[in-house]
Amino acid sequence: MVRILLVFVTLSAVFQFGAFALSQNFVISYLGAQQEDVTFAIQMTYVGILVMLPVQFRFQRYFEPRNYMIVILSCGIALAAACLFVQDLVLFFVIRFLQGLVVCGIASCMFVHVSAYLKTEHRQVIPSVLLYGSVLANTVIIGMVASNVSLTADFQQLYYYIILFLLISLVIIMTGFKSRTDRHPYPLWQIDWVGAVFFVTAAVAFAYTIIYGSKFYWLTDHRIRLSILITVVSVFLYILREYSIKRPLIQVRTLLNPKIWLGLLLLAVYYGMKESINLLFGYTGVVLQWSPAQTMELGLFNLAGIILFMILSTALLFRKPGFFPGFLFIGFALLLVYHLWVYLLITPDLAFEDLIVPIFLQGAASGMMLVPIVVFIIRAATPAAGYTGLVIGAYARFTALLNASAGFYNLQLYYNQIYKESFLIHITGTDQQTAERLDSFKQLYLSKGYVPEQAAVLANGALSRLIGTQAQLLTVRAVFMQLSIIAGSIMIIAGIVWILASVLKKSNAVAQIN
Repeated sequence: MVRILLVFVTLSAVFQFGAFALSQNFVISYLGAQQEDVTFAIQMTYVGILVMLPVQFRFQRYFEPRNYMIVILSCGIALAAACLFVQDLVLFFVIRFLQGLVVCGIASCMFVHVSAYLKTEHRQVIPSVLLYGSVLANTVIIGMVASNVSLTADFQQLYYYIILFLLISLVIIMTGFKSRTDRHPYPLWQIDWVGAVFFVTAAVAFAYTIIYGSKFYWLTDHRIRLSILITVVSVFLYILREYSIKRPLIQVRTLLNPKIWLGLLLLAVYYGMKESINLLFGYTGVVLQWSPAQTMELGLFNLAGIILFMILSTALLFRKPGFFPGFLFIGFALLLVYHLWVYLLITPDLAFEDLIVPIFLQGAASGMMLVPIVVFIIRAATPAAGYTGLVIGAYARFTALLNASAGFYNLQLYYNQIYKESFLIHITGTDQQTAERLDSFKQLYLSKGYVPEQAAVLANGALSRLIGTQAQLLTVRAVFMQLSIIAGSIMIIAGIVWILASVLKKSNAVAQIN
């Protein structure tokens, strides 16, 4: 029961992160925002999480857990309530950043207490499973609530549910935690607030550059040039300070380990490929015209794949710590099958059942790879580095998600333009197929009572929508084929490494026997 309650409190924090991704239409309509503003607000929350993470490990060793959690949960309730009334976009960005601090404070504090109920050999793996599993799964779970709310009430009422979750968590903390503990508080010493400012500046400027770069045509706009300059200078100052002071936020020397860079590269590639599922969810809403509830029901199969294969990968981590190449081989093989399946399957008309298997395979790949890669990064860091491996892994996730969002956005623009232009070459008055299709549309509208002039205009509009749909489908196919090639290449490399490692292990065993 204690474990369940602790996980519930953790989810009440993570839900604040996932709920906003489902309220994008509210932000666009109510605050007068653009799609880029919504993405930037999501990343502001993540910046708050990242800057709080290394500081949080100091706080929870100094403050009493009960009092600390009461303050953080109260702040979370106040910020969720503020989202109901805020009407200024810049202020909304600030609130999202502060919510990131709250999410990190609650989640990391709870994972410390969850670890107390685990065996020593499990304490490095299980918290990572709970943290990253809940991050992957929370969008689907809260999406089920959000879809029902949007059908019956104003979407703002979703924040009432968030407040309710936090209030229940507050009651759990107040009744279940001791007001005083016997432990001696670890001195805070000197927290590197200057380094934290450098990091926030660099992260916000980098997010602004990646998200708004395409909109403002990159280096042709002075705002993007300025944000790039701020990013480079702030990163340089941050690394220089962390390298030179006695108690830095992260141990920069850890980055000299090549295993860390291998893990970060794999994490970045995985996150970049994982985000292709958003193209599939967008396809179900825009092309297939599914309701949010239907899309979330499909997401449940993705959630099932995540949970089942995360349990499997965790069990294998305990039994075979050296199985890392095997995790990569299986995970990228699943991603290869998923991307090829969608590439061959996608059409303007698919049934719900057609997408169950590929969606499940995508979740299975996430469950198989995410925790092993994160644990690999943590173990690659020296014991003296403490939590540095976890923090650097979170930095890599932030960077990979930004690059994936910008990459998929620009790929869609590029391929959409190419396919539309290829269609428009054939859209002429002398083309027989075009004339027949326009005539069929026109006859359809005439049969519904429209006058000839209106029917002609509506027919042209219908043809334009048809071209847009076909261009988007071909774009999705092109992107998924590229990702299939990447997944297949990494799968082959991981398979070769796996075989070589197995042969080397057997050779060493035979040599020891001899």
